[in-house]
Amino acid sequence: MIQIRNVDFQIHGNPILHDISTSIPKGQLTALIGPNGAGKSTLLKLIARLEKLQSGSVRIDGLDLSATPTEKLALVMAVLSQHTHVSSRLRLCELVGFGRWPHHHGRPSAHDRAEITRALELFDLTALADRFLDEVSGGQAQRAFLAMTFAQATDWLLLDEPLNNLDMAHARALMRHLAGLVRDQGKSITVVVHEINYAAAWADHVIAMKDGRILAEGPPADVLTEPLLSRLYDVPVAVGTHQGRPLILHHV
Repeated sequence: MIQIRNVDFQIHGNPILHDISTSIPKGQLTALIGPNGAGKSTLLKLIARLEKLQSGSVRIDGLDLSATPTEKLALVMAVLSQHTHVSSRLRLCELVGFGRWPHHHGRPSAHDRAEITRALELFDLTALADRFLDEVSGGQAQRAFLAMTFAQATDWLLLDEPLNNLDMAHARALMRHLAGLVRDQGKSITVVVHEINYAAAWADHVIAMKDGRILAEGPPADVLTEPLLSRLYDVPVAVGTHQGRPLILHHV
């Protein structure tokens, strides 16, 4: 479980998060949703220790993030941020290989190489493994970063808008795969998503944020309701059902 207690955050004196206290359940797919500027990515960065806590505390499986060495955290959680900056003259297989660094520290074993191969296969990148990043599309590059995160083989995956640049088929395949990792391997995944129907279809737990606060949290059926979503996004939102899950009709 990730336990977040009394977290505030400011940037240049501007409040971004206000007294956030919540728990992210272990062994579930949790979706962070909300309008632009709600604080979703900031909260994820604080959990991932990409931003320094200014107040409050965050614990992941009992580990205090403020006191746990980076080397130990890298074996517990893998992080994919929204903005990635690496050399364009890096081959996709080399990028994915970075995910194994916390395990081998520069001395990859046969097991590490097998994990890289598995990650490339899983994200449909085997044929592109020797291509450079600047030789593939944005969606293919995004899948390579996702494969790198997966190759790290941690219990927790923290993904900030991983569906960016993915077409419909690959976005659907990714969400299905993430749900499968939770169901079949016991992974714990937290993902920031803008298209709330992906949260409705695949998430076990939803945290809805607005103006730096948590507006609601719980199972999709409890959070993704017409009154709450209309309040969350400041537009009328209709909600139906499909295969027992909420279906949000926000395009009309």
